[in-house]
Amino acid sequence: MIKKILTPQQNSYNLSIPPNYIGKKIEILIYALDEVVPEKFASPKKTFSDFCGILSESDYQSLKAHSEEARKEWNRDI
Repeated sequence: MIKKILTPQQNSYNLSIPPNYIGKKIEILIYALDEVVPEKFASPKKTFSDFCGILSESDYQSLKAHSEEARKEWNRDI
């Protein structure tokens, strides 16, 4: 991957493609860095209550058991 940040002085730019990219699909993006809009809102974390009515009781119990087991694995001493 090649990434370049520059400030153009004219309306054209000469682009050299590396030999190992010849014959491959490539993507070329041009955008002004000051136009990039940062995410304003992070989505809130979901809890089991957010899925009330979506999961069957057996699916809920299975998901709950799996998540508890995963938490135990992350919290164990290594």
